[in-house]
Amino acid sequence: MPKLVRFLLVHAAIGFGLAFVFVGVLVAFDTGGLRTLMMSSDVGFAAFLLLVFLNGLTFGSVQIGVAVMLLGEEDGDQPNGGDRFWNRAWAHVRAWLAPPPKRAVVTISPKHR
Repeated sequence: MPKLVRFLLVHAAIGFGLAFVFVGVLVAFDTGGLRTLMMSSDVGFAAFLLLVFLNGLTFGSVQIGVAVMLLGEEDGDQPNGGDRFWNRAWAHVRAWLAPPPKRAVVTISPKHR
């Protein structure tokens, strides 16, 4: 999969996860009587899924936009070094999201068993 597509999918998934948590909190705290309304309706589950999906589109788009904007220049390219704290923090997030490195397979010869 190309890096750009993977980048967009990962950040869209993060946005959808945040949207699921957001809608879960809205329903859990019965904000505006939302949980009561969903529980009393026969299409309450569909309403929940629709709310998660539409909020997921919004949160996912915002997450992708923020991620693209944070791709800026490195510390040395910016005047006065830029905001080093956020650049280091973002580097840790990118390292955490990166696929694990391929490891060499080590075999034990029969005489060492």
